[in-house]
Amino acid sequence: MPPFPIDRKLVVGISSNALFDLTDEDELFKSEGIEAYRIHQIENRNLALPIGPAFPFIKRFLRINEVYSDQKPVEVVLISRNSPETGIRIFNSIEEQGLDITRATFTSGDSPYEYLPSFNVSLFLSTNSEDVKKAIKTGYAAGQILQTQVVDEEQDTALRVAFDFDSVIADDESEKVYKDKGIEAYHAYEVENVDTPHTPGPLAKFFRQLAYFQRMETKRKEEDPSYEKILETAIVTARNAPSHQRAIHTLEHWKVTVDKMFFMGGIEKKRVLEVFKPHLFVDDQESHLDESMENIALVHIPFGVANQSTDSV
Repeated sequence: MPPFPIDRKLVVGISSNALFDLTDEDELFKSEGIEAYRIHQIENRNLALPIGPAFPFIKRFLRINEVYSDQKPVEVVLISRNSPETGIRIFNSIEEQGLDITRATFTSGDSPYEYLPSFNVSLFLSTNSEDVKKAIKTGYAAGQILQTQVVDEEQDTALRVAFDFDSVIADDESEKVYKDKGIEAYHAYEVENVDTPHTPGPLAKFFRQLAYFQRMETKRKEEDPSYEKILETAIVTARNAPSHQRAIHTLEHWKVTVDKMFFMGGIEKKRVLEVFKPHLFVDDQESHLDESMENIALVHIPFGVANQSTDSV
């Protein structure tokens, strides 16, 4: 079977600052300007950059192509505000780390979000909040990855991804009810609409595509019991009974499955995330993105009513 064309692949777009740690370079840019930054990057083009918060996720995501080497069903595209000449150091660092990333966009300071459809990007990860907000407002799936410290634990080769439900996988319909009318009205609304699936949220497509690879892995496991699965997914939501049923029914309607589902009911999500240890956790509420958690790349989705107020389900 030949490799998938770009329009059939699951594509993640990644910014330079999400993939590598450019903290010192950013400080130089802020203090001394673009020319000093340009000279620094050119002079250090052969000096590899330290890894950034999304690196462990990207490395393991690309491993899917190693297992499914004929189809090569996933791809990562560098989406960068760097200029082509300052971006050479980024590509040299990619090569040094052995990452199979060959496509890139360098926009020389302009916001790159408009080019996401050109590369069939299903999820754009960036540390730049304005780029992410513009992408979300335009209808593209994007998240701001926080600058947390991560370590690439090489002995851990699995890929674990955790999602919030409302305003991430699903839309913010139910959160609006909670915001306007309170928790009792929210539960009553969910019970009343239990058989009505939610409208997809900003990361629904990405979530469904991951579920497709899980089905591929399940089939391979059936054919070869010794095969060890790569991908594990989880939903970690503030919902609890009785609102849990509509979330489950929505996934059933979409014909997708998830490995683990946690209905926290107001308990800190950190309690299960530190056990599950995802390489990526996405949530629409910054209050749930506890930066004290170690080795978890935290991604904020600036979508829905929760981002108009800090008070949400």
